Amino acid sequence: MGTITFLLVLSFLVFFHELGHFLAARYFGVKVHVFSIGFGKRLFAKEWMGTTWQFALIPLGGYVQMKGQDDRNPSLKEEGNDSYNTKKPWQRIIILFAGPFANFLLAAILYFTIALMGATTWAAQVGTVQENSPAFHAGIKANDEILRINDTDIKSWDEIGKIITQTDGALKFFIKRDGKIIAKTINPHISDSENMFKEKIKKRMIGISPSGKVITLELSFSESLVYAYEKTIFASTMIFQGVQKLIQGIVPSSEIGGVITIGKVISDASESSIIALLAITALISVNLGVLNLLPIPALDGGHIMFNLYEMITRRKPSDQVFMFLTIMGWVILGSLMLLGIYNDINRIFLNN
Repeated sequence: MGTITFLLVLSFLVFFHELGHFLAARYFGVKVHVFSIGFGKRLFAKEWMGTTWQFALIPLGGYVQMKGQDDRNPSLKEEGNDSYNTKKPWQRIIILFAGPFANFLLAAILYFTIALMGATTWAAQVGTVQENSPAFHAGIKANDEILRINDTDIKSWDEIGKIITQTDGALKFFIKRDGKIIAKTINPHISDSENMFKEKIKKRMIGISPSGKVITLELSFSESLVYAYEKTIFASTMIFQGVQKLIQGIVPSSEIGGVITIGKVISDASESSIIALLAITALISVNLGVLNLLPIPALDGGHIMFNLYEMITRRKPSDQVFMFLTIMGWVILGSLMLLGIYNDINRIFLNN
């Protein structure tokens, strides 16, 4: 069942990504020959609106084959007003960007759906108080419920961290304890900490941790929109930073996961709850959008770079350079896929 869920989720994400390309291409009058979910041998196909819609044997991706553009033949040129290569560079860039944008949009829709269904998060309830910390000296105790900080009402634990790190000076905490509301003034200290990439950082902290109590957020329509926007931006930023740290060597290459890891994560989420499945689908959708924007030839980002070059220099890269860089792009992508599978297999044996 987990494998089926994985293939359905992946096919759904690929469909949405390619649909972005398809709609943008058709908007600019570009003919789309094939809309494919999967690669390799065709399993099922149907002709509709001048496009062949198909499912192929290897369901680990997909593509839209436009007139005048084919990654299997990078130097392909076809004439006519309905050809991709006769469109202006800015139009091609929009067509290329539409795929990743569709993934970001899908993630926002999924996060919005989660918000309406009842997103869960940690309650703003204190679990432990570090000895000799600012919170300890202010008299904060375990099980205190934080209602407000300065003039900002608090609904979840995440909001506490944001206010502490983003606000200067002392903070006035309004807490609920034994049915009474108490005000406490706390002056955060700059302390050593780690970010999500295990880097040593300095951070404003008061020395408290959550109790672990989980609550369901009751969000209005407008609050759900804000929730979806913030979640999509956070996920996008996190993945962009992760790629940057990987290139810098801060995140080891052993952290790269392949299709086995993705399949396991989706399978585990589907067994947990529908909200967990929607959340991991949204995160993978953002991941797909970010990775496709990387300036690697053969990816959308690489093609966007080629078109930006043409816009700036008023001339296209030579066919030889274009072909060489595209092949190099496929080599890089293939190497990353093999590394991900290698890491997946290593994790399986290590866990055993």
